[in-house]
Amino acid sequence: MALSTLSDVLRPALRENRAVAGLVTLGWEDMRAYAMAGQAEGLPVILQAGPSCRAHTPLPILGKMFRQLAADVDVPIVAHLDHGYTFDECQEALDSGFTSLMYDGSRKALQQNIDETATVVELARSGGVSCEGEIGFVGYANGENSAGTDPTEAAQFARATGVDAMAISVGNVHLQENKEGGLDEDRIAAIQAVTDVPLVIHGGSGVPLDQRRKLARETSICKFNIGTELRMEFGAHLRRILDADPDAFDRVGLLKQLEAPLQARAQQVLRGFL
Repeated sequence: MALSTLSDVLRPALRENRAVAGLVTLGWEDMRAYAMAGQAEGLPVILQAGPSCRAHTPLPILGKMFRQLAADVDVPIVAHLDHGYTFDECQEALDSGFTSLMYDGSRKALQQNIDETATVVELARSGGVSCEGEIGFVGYANGENSAGTDPTEAAQFARATGVDAMAISVGNVHLQENKEGGLDEDRIAAIQAVTDVPLVIHGGSGVPLDQRRKLARETSICKFNIGTELRMEFGAHLRRILDADPDAFDRVGLLKQLEAPLQARAQQVLRGFL
């Protein structure tokens, strides 16, 4: 199947009271495991290339990898630029075949974020792809603190930019390794009351499983980004393999053994938003 845009998969999810997983990728083996997870479940997958992925592999190469995986499966695959910080980076992603651009101006003043995101929305429209923006900064575990999304600013941001999806800060944190706490459902309700734009949760690994499913079914949150829990699965299985065979050294052999458990865990993630 050809690559799909973000709107192609989020609008149906919004209508059908479910969510789609944005799976954070780092290399070919996890990308393939996630695409195969979607194939096995008959569900769309958003393959995300974040800053650390792009630091390892150039965008033009990532675009080719995502297109190949989309051609290998019968479910919608979205090639998504996660946390693009500059217009030039978004332009390069578009030129590389990405079908979704996420511009992150959440650290900037509201009007600057609106102006710069709107420019990327125009870029996305010119290329026939989707654009996700972020209003309200989502912090990092043991790092920068979050700045919660103000509902009034969210409504202004959505109207002024025309984004296809809007990432919000409602208690979610990037790189959280546990699922303690949860999201602020009152703030989510206040935001969705003033906009009909599909909402996105970054740092979805830290959201309790029951709350993920509840919010997917009952709110306009229809995309959860999941990265940390899958990286933890990768690391745990790699340690087991090396502990069982301390003399193992072949990269291809090691990584091949990781694809099945990664796919199984990704399938669990995908089912968790139905």
